[in-house]
Amino acid sequence: MTIQMVTTAWRCLFSHHLIRSFTHWLPGVVCAYVHGDHSQQILCNAILRERMSCGVPPRSCDCFVALPPGSDGEHVIFGKNSDRPRDEVQEVVYYPAAAHEPGSKVECTYISIEQAESTHAVILSRPAWLWGAEMGANEHGVCIGNEAVWTKVPVEEGEALLGMDLVRLGLERGYTAKEALDVIAGLVERHGQGGNCREEATPFSYHNTFLLADRAEAWVLETAGRVWAAQRVTAGVKNISNQLTIGQEISTEHPELRSLARAEGWWSGEGGFSFSEVYAPVNPPARMEAAKLRYCGGKELLSKHDGSVSLGTMLEILRDKASGICMDSGGFRTTASMASILPRDPTLPCVHFFTATPDPSRSVFKPFLFVDQMTSVPQVVSPRFGADDPVKKLPRFQSTVDRRHELYRAHQNALETMDSEPGRGLELHQTMRDLERQGIDDIAEMLKGGVAVDAEEVADLFFDCVDTEIKFYQSL
Repeated sequence: MTIQMVTTAWRCLFSHHLIRSFTHWLPGVVCAYVHGDHSQQILCNAILRERMSCGVPPRSCDCFVALPPGSDGEHVIFGKNSDRPRDEVQEVVYYPAAAHEPGSKVECTYISIEQAESTHAVILSRPAWLWGAEMGANEHGVCIGNEAVWTKVPVEEGEALLGMDLVRLGLERGYTAKEALDVIAGLVERHGQGGNCREEATPFSYHNTFLLADRAEAWVLETAGRVWAAQRVTAGVKNISNQLTIGQEISTEHPELRSLARAEGWWSGEGGFSFSEVYAPVNPPARMEAAKLRYCGGKELLSKHDGSVSLGTMLEILRDKASGICMDSGGFRTTASMASILPRDPTLPCVHFFTATPDPSRSVFKPFLFVDQMTSVPQVVSPRFGADDPVKKLPRFQSTVDRRHELYRAHQNALETMDSEPGRGLELHQTMRDLERQGIDDIAEMLKGGVAVDAEEVADLFFDCVDTEIKFYQSL
């Protein structure tokens, strides 16, 4: 079997009798042992019960990582849901590795900073109006996702680097997760964080936390203005959700992290130092408080699958509506999702799955692998508006533009069918899952050594999957 057969199988699924023949879900290829503090679990259970009783709609992003030795195979699994303003379009864009002139600058969303002499190839899922990314991966198997967070340190006024800019900069400049962390931490110290984080004239700014993973380990990086703390994760699972999670388990930190806390009267300097306790805001915004529900919901789902967290489980978690992880409330929804398999064996490729469409419970995760000479996929790239773009014109965001790409439009039409014709919608939903399942099944075989990896075929894989999905929607 070859990669070409993967895309051929997707095309074959247009035949309804073949569609109905796919009835078995992919066996798990990765699982993870959930290391859980018992008191934390009791607290999470209490919060989850409160959520069920009061009906508070959580609105926040979620990142997950699962590492061996809890896995069936030697893989690391990464996943993220990006929860953003519900009508915001997210595109998936690829940038090849590049060399840059010494001393040159790179223009981020709001400011220009010094460019690195070389940058890695990256695949990014990002709000179409900005330069950075909500989540993504690079050619060396590094994955990063970010989350909004508020702390005792005030958000700086004026424009600086967005957390989403930092995601892209970390991926472009970091060969490992730790290198990417060092890149992000250094840029936070040098340039700060700031600027409007959504495509509206009303200001909305925050600090950021990051989950970074590679084939060997994962890191959580949490920031408070220009200071930060980081925790290394080498086994089990970890999830983050718009709140500070690092207590005393600090692996590395900003040199002035503790002295700033003492100077501000937040820490006496005696006893243990818990980053989350010292830097969490006294009166957190409602969004951050609601994130506790999401964090506990994610932890509960991971615990429920203790010892059997697989790629399929990760997708199920990203699609879980009861916990609020797959969300649509209060003007926000899950606008895009990503999941990745990072084999420990360096001879095996890392595989990244993107939806490029909102609501993962009704979207298709499509596989992407890094090779040279990638085929461009314009169907998931939004229109460009140049100097007339509302994000470029000052004052910013005084008008709106239509950023929907081809797949987004086709997917919208499919969702309207699912909503207006329940019977037909059920069949459509099953077909979408069958499309996805076939790709995941064949990728699993490839990672077992059962599929030959041909660079030319892999270069077309993501394009072929997107093209097949669009043609299916258009055939309705």
